[in-house]
Amino acid sequence: MKLPIFCPSCDHNLNVSQMKCPDCGTLVNGDYELPTLLKLSREEQDFILNFFLSSGSIKEMAKQAQLSYPTMRNKMDDLIDKVKNMQQEN
Repeated sequence: MKLPIFCPSCDHNLNVSQMKCPDCGTLVNGDYELPTLLKLSREEQDFILNFFLSSGSIKEMAKQAQLSYPTMRNKMDDLIDKVKNMQQEN
């Protein structure tokens, strides 16, 4: 099941309010902001995971996706800008 990150009513970021240990049933309650990477779309998270799994090689990612290096670099730069903007909002 995909973790919801946006409110279905107003489209703002959701916060975590409860977590549960599946082993002992302990509940932790509070109002916690999601980490930056979890605020990204599933596609953006997959992009970052693929970057990590390709040992940080944009060239390798471009090859696997059958895209040009500049196209992949632009995708990376756009994602970097988005993450920087998210961090500045905090």
